[in-house]
Amino acid sequence: MEKVRTLASIREDIESHIGEKVTLKANGGRRKVLINKGVLEETYPSIFVIRLEDDTQRTVTYSYSDVLTKTVQIVFA
Repeated sequence: MEKVRTLASIREDIESHIGEKVTLKANGGRRKVLINKGVLEETYPSIFVIRLEDDTQRTVTYSYSDVLTKTVQIVFA
């Protein structure tokens, strides 16, 4: 049986990896899957920020509920 995850446990897990490299797989809609690599920069009460590796100025933000609903999959390096 799969471990039940809550938003609080997801947030704590992500907060413990600040500054680490991550790989993101995000659902782009219409059968598109976006794969990005970057560094987990900051966490906030409802979102986290990732600075993309290919462009130093571009950041993306996702909510913890995106991880919970598996819209975004995050893999820590």
